Amino acid sequence: MTRGPQLLTRYDSLPSEVDWVPLVHARALPGGAVERAFYERIKRELLAGLRDALPLSGVYLDIHGAMTVVGLTDAEGDLAGAVRAVVGPDALISASMDPHGNMSRQLITALDLATAHRMSPHEDAAQTKQRAVANLVACLDQGVRPHKAWVRIPVLLPGEKASTRDMPAREIYGELSRIERLAGVIDAAVWIGYAWADEPRCSAAVVVTGTDEAAITREARALAETYWNARAKFAFSTASGDADWCITTGLASGKRPFFISDSGDNPTAGGAGDVAFMLERLLAHPALASGGASAIWASVVDPSAVARCVDAGDGATVALRVGGALGSAHGKIALEGRVQRVLKADPVGGDIAVVASGGVRAVLTGRRKPFHFVRDFTDLGLDPAAHDLTVVKIGYLVPDLFAAANGWVIALTPGGVDQDIVRLGHRGLDRPIYPLDPQMSAPDLEPALLQR
Repeated sequence: MTRGPQLLTRYDSLPSEVDWVPLVHARALPGGAVERAFYERIKRELLAGLRDALPLSGVYLDIHGAMTVVGLTDAEGDLAGAVRAVVGPDALISASMDPHGNMSRQLITALDLATAHRMSPHEDAAQTKQRAVANLVACLDQGVRPHKAWVRIPVLLPGEKASTRDMPAREIYGELSRIERLAGVIDAAVWIGYAWADEPRCSAAVVVTGTDEAAITREARALAETYWNARAKFAFSTASGDADWCITTGLASGKRPFFISDSGDNPTAGGAGDVAFMLERLLAHPALASGGASAIWASVVDPSAVARCVDAGDGATVALRVGGALGSAHGKIALEGRVQRVLKADPVGGDIAVVASGGVRAVLTGRRKPFHFVRDFTDLGLDPAAHDLTVVKIGYLVPDLFAAANGWVIALTPGGVDQDIVRLGHRGLDRPIYPLDPQMSAPDLEPALLQR
C-alpha cells in the first residue's frame, strides 16, 4: 500500500508544471481473486480523495487490467466508472496498463486516454507510465478532447505465446510507435487479454486515440485485422513439452545453465505457487534421484513445511509432504532430504528453505515468491551454471534469466495458469472466441468510435 507523497516516488519525470495530488496505490503478487470487501474499501478511499481534491483537470490511473474481484466481472471498468462519476465529464482520465489486462468497452468508455506496454517481457513499464502521463498533460495543455477507436478481437492467448521477442507479436507491437506519430493520432495500444480469468471482457483488444476520427478508425481496424489474421501464428518462444520430456531434453543438452519454465503455476501470471507436480517429476528421474545429475527447483509456497525446516535447522534430515498449501488440487508430494540452507525473513518470500534430495535442490518458501533474477538463486547458495537444470515457475524467461540461459524449454505443467487454456473449462467468456472455438466465422472488426 502506498499513499500520499510517497506515491510520487513510483514515477519518473512527472511534469513539474502540474499540481499532482497523490492518493492511493495498492498492489499484490498476482494470484486469485481480490476480496470484495478489500476492493470496496480501497475504492472508497480513492473516491474520497478525489472528492476532497475537486475540481480536477485530469486523473492518471495506474492499473494492470486483469484484476478479478469476487462478485464483479469487470473490476477496472467498475473502478474507472466510479472515478468518472466523481470527477465529472470535463476532467480527462488517462490510464496505463499491462497488455495482459483486458480493455473492455465499459473501461474505455470511462477513460479518455489509454496505453499499454509494448514489450513482453515488460521492459518498457516505466516508459508506459510516462507516456500515459505525457499524453494526459499534452491534451490538457492543448485543450484536446480525444476520440477513441476501440475494437474487441475475439482471440484469447496465454501471454507466453505473445512475446514481443518473436513474430507475429514483434511486428504488431512494433507498428505502434509508427502509428502514434501519424497526424491526428495520440496513441495506439494492443491488449492480449488475460487468459486465466473467466469473464466476458477477457479477450484481445485495440485502442487508438487521437483527434482525427478517420485516422484512428483506419489504424484501429488495421491493427485488429492483422492480429486476427495472425491468430494461429502466435507460439511459444522456445520448444515446449510435458515435464518428463523437458527434463530428458535438458539433461541431454550440453548447454548450461539450462532453464525449464514450470509454466502452469507461474505466480506472476496468477498461479497459486503451491503446485509441486514438477518436483514429483524431477524426483522420479533416476539420474536426479540418485544424485548423478543435479537440478534446482524454485519453488513451492508451503509455510508449514518451511517452518519444519527452520525448526530442524541447517544440515538436518527432514521428511516432508509439500504442495497444495493454498488449495491447489494437485496434491502433496513426498520430499525427504537434508536442509541445505535456511534464509530467514526474505522481504518477499518470508522464511525460505532449500532441501536437498538426491541431486534435486527444492526451494520452499513461506510466502509466494517469483524467482526472476540469478541473484534470487545465488542468495540461497545455488548457482544455475553449476547445476544441470534450473526449473523455475515462470512462462517466457524474464530478461535476467533470458540473458543467463544457454538452453531453455517450456514445460506444459498443470496449475492455475495452464498454458492449454482450452482444457480449463471457461464458462463466462463472450463466445465464440479463438482458440476455444477454432472454426468460428470471421468477426466484425469495425471499430467503435467513442468520445466523451
